[in-house]
Amino acid sequence: MAMGLGGGRKSKGFSEINVTPLVDVMLVLLVVFMVTAPLLTAGLRVELPNVDAQSAPVKDTKLVVTVTREEKILFGEDDVTARIEEVLLKNDRVQKEKELYIRADKNARYGAVARVVAAARAAGVEGLNLLVEPEPVEEAR
Repeated sequence: MAMGLGGGRKSKGFSEINVTPLVDVMLVLLVVFMVTAPLLTAGLRVELPNVDAQSAPVKDTKLVVTVTREEKILFGEDDVTARIEEVLLKNDRVQKEKELYIRADKNARYGAVARVVAAARAAGVEGLNLLVEPEPVEEAR
C-alpha cells in the first residue's frame, strides 16, 4: 500500500499568525512617537538671542514694541498702551510679516510684557523676538 504525500488529506497551512514582525513594528513606532511627541508640543514660540553674543543692530524696517519701566507700551513711536490689541490686529505689516520684536525695560513688570505677548499671539504673530542688551565681552589678556 503506497501512501501519497499528505496521506490523502488536503494539507493545511499554518493556522497561527506569526506576531513577531507585528510586535517589532509596533515597538519601533512606539519609540518614534515617544521621541517626537515632546517636539510637537504647542506653545508660545519665543526666540531669545544669546546674551553673551555680539550685538546685532535691529534694522529700522522691523516692527518693534517697547515696554517702558512705567508700563507704557509704544509701537514704533506711538503710545498704544490702552489699545495694543487693536493696533496689532489692524496693522497691515504685522498681519503680513507675522514677526514682531519686543523691547522691554529690565524693570518693567512681567504683566505688561505678557500683555504684549498675548496681544501679538492674538494678532497672529508667529515670530516673537525679545531684544536684550548683550553682556560686555572681556578681552583675553
